[in-house]
Amino acid sequence: MKDSVLDAVGSPLVRTASPEGATVAAKLEGFNPGGSAKDRPAREMVAAAERAGEISPGDRLVEPTSGNTGIGLAVVAAARGYDLTIVMPASKSPERRQLLRAYGADLELVDGDMDDARERAAEIAASDGAVEMGQFENPANAEAHYRTTAEEILEQVEGREIDAFVAGVGTGGTITGTATRLREAFPEMEVVAVEPERNSVLSTGESGDDDYQGMGPGFVSDVLDVDLLDSVETVALDDAEREARRLAREEGVLVGQSSGAASVAARRVAERIAQPHLDCPEAPDEFEEMLASDGGALDGYDDCPLVVTVFPDSGERYLSTGMFD
Repeated sequence: MKDSVLDAVGSPLVRTASPEGATVAAKLEGFNPGGSAKDRPAREMVAAAERAGEISPGDRLVEPTSGNTGIGLAVVAAARGYDLTIVMPASKSPERRQLLRAYGADLELVDGDMDDARERAAEIAASDGAVEMGQFENPANAEAHYRTTAEEILEQVEGREIDAFVAGVGTGGTITGTATRLREAFPEMEVVAVEPERNSVLSTGESGDDDYQGMGPGFVSDVLDVDLLDSVETVALDDAEREARRLAREEGVLVGQSSGAASVAARRVAERIAQPHLDCPEAPDEFEEMLASDGGALDGYDDCPLVVTVFPDSGERYLSTGMFD
């Protein structure tokens, strides 16, 4: 029995459609209590602030967000007894607004993008004394993924070597924290960032405008360790949504836009490093049979390139966008 919903944070690693000679596996972060990867940094940022004596239950928190971090913080605030104000661009999906209000958070919508939301949150913190968690610069953001996401992956790959880690970039916490820990175990592992084609700050140095929710804030955050990155893949929104529909209809995996983008990019990487001449098992059952028949040896299978990615949230909070119509 868990003492709190916050102790239920965690997600499975699931094999997804893979090219011949490689394996793609995704962390399904929609399994977290608040439905996204952002439950992890939300919990850790609040815990870190509590340990530092900066906040205590009953205080008011404020945070600018495109949705998922706000929802994660709303879960933590409800479980720990904080008041919470979320500042979010008005363009984000109605489901996100409804979820925030369901958890009891106060919601302020702003016209514009994440820069505008950040400015308004800073004003609220200055005038009302609310404490901002600062997901874009708070080291606890990446630390959460170092301590949880990466450790779960290391256990879930069951001894296989990870050849590449692919993740979308918003705050940069997921890719920074997870890749840092995985690189300690696999120094030669390739790290690939994913960003919107029309808002490719990492690729071009210039921000753009797109309708992605949860990826591509239009700037490079302080949390992101760009030195970790070996390459960057850009994915068009149409391609990401098309892949999200495919995942739902062909694999039963219901995810949103950023997950679709991560899947597209991970498949590209897998196709590039695939070794079709290897006899890679098609499914976990075949892997177990190989393990048993070889007396525990993983020699051919471990050589099969493994690409791990992260699907940040569930597709349920994208239904109103029409992407599944």
